[in-house]
Amino acid sequence: MKAKKKTLSDLGGIMYSTDPSFVYEEENNDANEPIPANQQDLRVMLDRKNRGGKAVTLVTGFRGSDDELATLTKMLKTKCGVGGASKDGEIIIQGDFRDKVLLLLQKEGYKVKKSGG
Repeated sequence: MKAKKKTLSDLGGIMYSTDPSFVYEEENNDANEPIPANQQDLRVMLDRKNRGGKAVTLVTGFRGSDDELATLTKMLKTKCGVGGASKDGEIIIQGDFRDKVLLLLQKEGYKVKKSGG
């Protein structure tokens, strides 16, 4: 995934410094710490919007690194025997596999809820 571009608000309002010895110190965010599976609250839903009428199973609420997301996506795609993708913290599985994905995620130790109609 591409690194997010830095904006002015990310720099804390500092645009330019004439001091040659000035070094901007970035805040240390602990957002990259791994979150255990049993503390993640995932939602599994069926989605048909903007997909040409085709149904996909959508898993939202994943918090973790892109590598962990890709690993989980690959496992779900393999177990369901279908295609899919992961982007923006969401897992997209082609077809209606809500119940199967729900059971697979519960076996992996995630807190999972069925969402939507």
